[in-house]
Amino acid sequence: MTPDWILKPFDELSPFELYAILQLRNEVFVVEQQCVFQDADDRDQPSRHLMAWTGSKLVAYTRLVPPRLVYQYPSIGRVVTSPRHRREGYGRELMNRSITEVRRLYGVTPIQIGAQLYLKDFYASFGFRESGEIYLEDGIPHIEMIRNPAR
Repeated sequence: MTPDWILKPFDELSPFELYAILQLRNEVFVVEQQCVFQDADDRDQPSRHLMAWTGSKLVAYTRLVPPRLVYQYPSIGRVVTSPRHRREGYGRELMNRSITEVRRLYGVTPIQIGAQLYLKDFYASFGFRESGEIYLEDGIPHIEMIRNPAR
């Protein structure tokens, strides 16, 4: 099934959409990864939210963070695909669309991310390169990566 892709600022999210976003993020980042952390970090409000829906189910999501909120450059964060829809190509399409939307919103600029280390090769396939040392965030190894705007 081809998903419907929707991009919205925080204040245009419906209560249903916001609940689905929080539910998916908690399902993966808290329950599946067994990581207790503060997901509600006050970065959702200034960000844009890219959602992929099949019917009434949220299957993939990213948070597009403006420059100077987390990093000097815009960022793509909270990258998540529903466990029930993995290996269906949503993750790759999600990243491609996220990169396109960051360019549309913020121009041709580097994109900086804090990637979970085990996904380093996935992000590298989109042109992201290591730009820092490995660090622990909420007990999970991460690495900063940056994507050159020429890619």
